[in-house]
Amino acid sequence: MAYVLGFEKVSKASLQTVGGKNASLGEMLKAGIRVPPGFAITTDSYLELITAAGIAGEIQDILAPVNPDDVASLDDASARIQTLIANAPLPPAIARAVEEHYCRLCEQCCVDDLPVAVRSSATAEDLPNASFAGQQDTYLWIKGIDSVNQMAQKCWASLFTARAISYRMKMNFPHDKVLISVGVQKMVNSRTSGVMFTINPLNGDPSKVVVEGSWGFGEAVVSGAVTPDKYVVDKVCNEVNERTISTKVIECVYEPGEGVVHRDVPSDRQTIPCLENRELMELVRVARLIEDHYERPMDIEWAIDRDLSFPDNVFIVQSRPETIWSQKKDDAPKLGRKNSYELLMEKALNPVRINR
Repeated sequence: MAYVLGFEKVSKASLQTVGGKNASLGEMLKAGIRVPPGFAITTDSYLELITAAGIAGEIQDILAPVNPDDVASLDDASARIQTLIANAPLPPAIARAVEEHYCRLCEQCCVDDLPVAVRSSATAEDLPNASFAGQQDTYLWIKGIDSVNQMAQKCWASLFTARAISYRMKMNFPHDKVLISVGVQKMVNSRTSGVMFTINPLNGDPSKVVVEGSWGFGEAVVSGAVTPDKYVVDKVCNEVNERTISTKVIECVYEPGEGVVHRDVPSDRQTIPCLENRELMELVRVARLIEDHYERPMDIEWAIDRDLSFPDNVFIVQSRPETIWSQKKDDAPKLGRKNSYELLMEKALNPVRINR
C-alpha cells in the first residue's frame, strides 16, 4: 500500500490510485511536458483515514435517505460528512509519508516551507465521457506541513459537497465507487495563466488551438471573474487567426499576510496583452504535443511563472480530454477511413518533396 507517490511514478494507468488530475500530470511528465514538481496522496490514504476513524459506514448511512432534488437534504448531508472527514485523526503513517515527500519537494526547489497548490483529484474526474471535473476543492499557496495536511483533509472532505452528491445520484454513480486523491504541487508564481483547447470550443474546428489567459493565477479565468485575452492559432501554419485583447480589471494573486486574493489590475496593464508572442507560440507547440500524446482533443490549464525566464517559465498544470465536441457524431463525408479534414491535415503536414 502506497500512501504517497511522486508524480514521476504515476501515469494514466494510475487513475484508481491517484485520480484523474494527478494521473494526467504524471502522464505529461512521461511525455516530456514541463509540469511543476509534486506528489499525490493516494486514494489508499483516503480509505485508510475513513476506515481508521470508523466513519465509512456512517457516511453511507447519512447518504442513504438523501433526496438529490431537495437542497436542504443535500446541504445537511454534505455538512455532516465533510465535518466527519475534516475532523478525523490523520493516521501517523500517512502523516509521515506526506511530511517526507513535502520536505523532499522543499529540498528539490531549494525553498523552506515551499508554497504549494493542494488539489483534489477524484477517480471519476477528467474522464473522456464524464463531467465530474471541478466538483472538488483546490487550495493555493499553502505553506508548511501542518497546513498541507489540513488542506488535504479538506480536499478529501470535498468529495461530498452538495453539488458532488447530487450529481452522482442523478448520474446513478455509486458514492462508494468514487475515491479521492490529493495532489501537492509546487505553486507557479503566475504572472499570467489560463486555459487552452486543441479544438475550437465554439464550433469544433480541430485545426485550431484556442488560448485564453489573464493576469495572475488561473482561478480568475476558470471562475469567470475576468474576461480573458483570446487567441485563435492555426495548427498547420502557426498563424494567429484571431487576437482579442480584453480589458482585464481583476487578477488573482498572493499577497503576504493576506493569502490569495482578487485585486484590481493597475490601469496601465488592463488593456495590454498578457502573453508575449513567443509565449503564445510555445503554448501552442506544447498543446499539439499533448494532443498528439493523448490522440484526442484536450482541455489544458497553463501558467507563466514570473520568476523564471523563457521558455522555462511556461508550465502546464492540468490537462483533461475535451468532452463536448469529442462526443459528437462525426458525420463528415469520408474517403476510406478518413474524413475531409483528416485528409487536408495529412496533406498539409507532409513534407514537401522536390524532384530534381
